[in-house]
Amino acid sequence: MIRQLAGRAGRFIKGEVVLSVAICLAVVSAFFVPPSPDYLSYIDWDTLALLFALMVVMKGFQKEGLFEFMGSALLKRITGSRAMLAVLVFLPFLCSMVITNDVSLITFVPFGIAVLKLAQQEELVVPMVAMQTLAANLGSMLTPMGNPQNLYLYSRSGMGFLQLCGVMLPYVALSAVCLTGMLFLRASRSIQRLPIKAELGSAANLGWCAGGFALCLLGIFSVIPPLAIAAAVFLVFFIRDRKLLRKVDYSLLGTFVAFFVFIGNLSAISGFQNFLVSVLEGRVAAVSVLASQVISNVPAALLLSGFTQEWDALLIGCNIGGLGTLIASMASLISYKQVTREYPEKRRTYFLWFTISNILLLALLLAEYAVLNGIL
Repeated sequence: MIRQLAGRAGRFIKGEVVLSVAICLAVVSAFFVPPSPDYLSYIDWDTLALLFALMVVMKGFQKEGLFEFMGSALLKRITGSRAMLAVLVFLPFLCSMVITNDVSLITFVPFGIAVLKLAQQEELVVPMVAMQTLAANLGSMLTPMGNPQNLYLYSRSGMGFLQLCGVMLPYVALSAVCLTGMLFLRASRSIQRLPIKAELGSAANLGWCAGGFALCLLGIFSVIPPLAIAAAVFLVFFIRDRKLLRKVDYSLLGTFVAFFVFIGNLSAISGFQNFLVSVLEGRVAAVSVLASQVISNVPAALLLSGFTQEWDALLIGCNIGGLGTLIASMASLISYKQVTREYPEKRRTYFLWFTISNILLLALLLAEYAVLNGIL
């Protein structure tokens, strides 16, 4: 029995590394700040509610094939490999602004691999998936619903929607230019028209998902309370499609809760609070980029947000900090797993391609930040 429990625990930790670390940190911090009803006040319930509702709605759109349908419509008349790559790369770049970076990669990486197989261009799989991953992480920087850390910082900081978009727009614009440049560095070869067929699912289900997404937008704009939106979305899909509710990434929600507890407890320890505030002073962007390389950008945003009011710098640092190492953005692991499962022999090549392109783009965006803020 003990051996079985240990085996299950080991598999859970291996499969949910970030969640496991977050739980351990929360438990350790509880020895310094004993559990109390105050723990409930640590948790940003509005962010959790909106994140849950968005994940459910996007799972619904994904199940009904909306994103593959959009991609197939764009690829129908493509006759060159460069144009094909451009569509496959900019689909996650643009869609991630609305459907989050992880949903973009879960959807468009396997779709892209299938397209390359049909076009007999599988030698492009490594650069394509690496660029798709860059595109999803970079495009998602623009909006509050683009990624979890943006949604949290948007809620925590009290920023307006257009204000957040304005802060991140210069970095997203440069990212688009860089991705375009990467595409033009590749020679274009003619390909036959792709026999891609993708059909939309139930119109009724798509309608319910569209209604749910509209509610989420109303929550983002503070028109309807997020908790009411989450309750409405849960109720609708509990009645219509309970299986879909099981596919939501509850580990991400659990990670948020555990980090909220950890950060709340740290904030109650004056010595640590003073230390971290002094470390962050004047270097919020740099510290958030470095922290993201080690613990990924969502936990970095959650951790550092309790010790600074420099929201613009924290937002920029945690977003561009998603570039760099493979774990800097947990969404990047989605692509890595897809490639290594389909093409295990390309694991090392992909890792090198991914790392080099990420470091170069991270350096460019950091240089842009330095120029825009008068550091250079």
